[in-house]
Amino acid sequence: MRILALAILAIGAASAAAPAQAQTYDPRYPVCLHVYGRISYYECAYTSLPQCNMSASGRSAQCVINPYFAHAQGPSAYRNKRYRNAY
Repeated sequence: MRILALAILAIGAASAAAPAQAQTYDPRYPVCLHVYGRISYYECAYTSLPQCNMSASGRSAQCVINPYFAHAQGPSAYRNKRYRNAY
């Protein structure tokens, strides 16, 4: 009987919890502003690091490169392409 009550309680607690939102990066902008605080979030709306640094000035924030930028090609893509051409 206790096991059934605990199972019902666990299911009720799990269903009452709010779903977590996945962090999204806007793939159209190459630079994101990571804002720190009680709620930490990314704001990807900047076209350059200097533009982002102006928004981050005086705030608890840091500018980072958007890992999902649509036109970005990292060094790993070049390295893999180079090795594939060797075969």
